[in-house]
Amino acid sequence: MARFRPFKNRMQAGKLLSLELAHYAAREDALVLALPRGGVPVGFAIARALGLALDVLLVRKLGLPGHEEYAMGAVASGGIRVLNTAAIRAHRIDPAHIDAACERELRDIARRARQYRGARPEPELAGRTVILVDDGLATGATMCAAARAARARRAARIVVAVPVGAPDSCAALAPEVDELVCPQRPRDFGAVGRWYREFGQTGDEEVQDLLAIAWRDQARAQLASTNASERRQP
Repeated sequence: MARFRPFKNRMQAGKLLSLELAHYAAREDALVLALPRGGVPVGFAIARALGLALDVLLVRKLGLPGHEEYAMGAVASGGIRVLNTAAIRAHRIDPAHIDAACERELRDIARRARQYRGARPEPELAGRTVILVDDGLATGATMCAAARAARARRAARIVVAVPVGAPDSCAALAPEVDELVCPQRPRDFGAVGRWYREFGQTGDEEVQDLLAIAWRDQARAQLASTNASERRQP
């Protein structure tokens, strides 16, 4: 049986994961969309290593009452809803509770969008290759919601990239996307944090700082490209 080692931290996991995504390097049609908050450091490292633009796709988990760490579903920007019907039936969750949870998390998504993006518009996904990134895949509910949100925005190709994931969740998610990159799929998965030596909570400030750096670098690269193109013109 394969032996899997924990990553040092999310940044290191992203750098290693970028090696699995090298065929997307410097592609103008490709875009890294990280799932805040833990997916942003991973996505930042991938985008920087591959020379790709970075942005975020906001998704929120719907936690089971009394077991909030376990997802009974997830919602994504655009009103996308994914439900874990087996968990909902097993715990006899009232539909009204599900609706209230969805409304609450969608409001939080709107708040976070204002906080992270300010007046910056969302990226255009139509016709593009979208690489969805998180720090791990547990139940897969949030990533499934993200994939469906990207599909609804007419992404041409959806790639999910995570450093580690539960084998069953990877298998369930694979039909939802065009490519699933997950180099570590331990049978004794347990939880995402188990596979990192450093797994502190990623704060909103860190998310904003990493996005600011990425967007600044993207603007500089775009300006340099425009200037170079103008110099080549007769």
